[in-house]
Amino acid sequence: MLISSADFVKSSSIVSQCPPPDKPEYAFIGRSNVGKSSLINMITDRRSLAKTSVNPGKTQTINHFLINDKWYLVDLPGYGYAKVSHKIREHWGKLITYYIRNRSNLITLFVLLDARHEPIASDIDFMNNLGLNQVPFARVFTKSDKVSSSELESNISAHDKLMLESWETLPPTFITSSVKRKGREELLEYINSTLMVFYHH
Repeated sequence: MLISSADFVKSSSIVSQCPPPDKPEYAFIGRSNVGKSSLINMITDRRSLAKTSVNPGKTQTINHFLINDKWYLVDLPGYGYAKVSHKIREHWGKLITYYIRNRSNLITLFVLLDARHEPIASDIDFMNNLGLNQVPFARVFTKSDKVSSSELESNISAHDKLMLESWETLPPTFITSSVKRKGREELLEYINSTLMVFYHH
């Protein structure tokens, strides 16, 4: 898929402010500092579509970008560590949960996982919760250029092993590196193939 246009549409602090659900939507989420903005910029081939930040917790609203006038890419606030008050964190939690469970045009939620780490409890809990609520998601391992291939393999198999304790099958999985532009084609191909499903409904 060629990205011919990528335009910022709006930021919403509550779900009812989001654009009408008339186009397929793909949302990106992950713990603070997982490399979400860099990945979004790499996918769309725009240097600063999503704001990257040294301070985790930069994304505080639901941000919609219209891609090729056909589908929405959605940048969601992170979960886990962010230097914000408990009250704000709680608000984000409710906002994310409500969005994920109620957005009728959400095709896939891409859950970003840092390839440098073994499974982290908050990531696993988050994905288990998606499963319980039947939210379609895919795993995206980021920063794969920061680890050796054997370490990468061992971290991913630790993830798989843990998931297969309670899951029958693993979700679609992508290995990416924003620095090396790795995984871009695979992600766009996946989005393209699932877009067709939405338009042929």
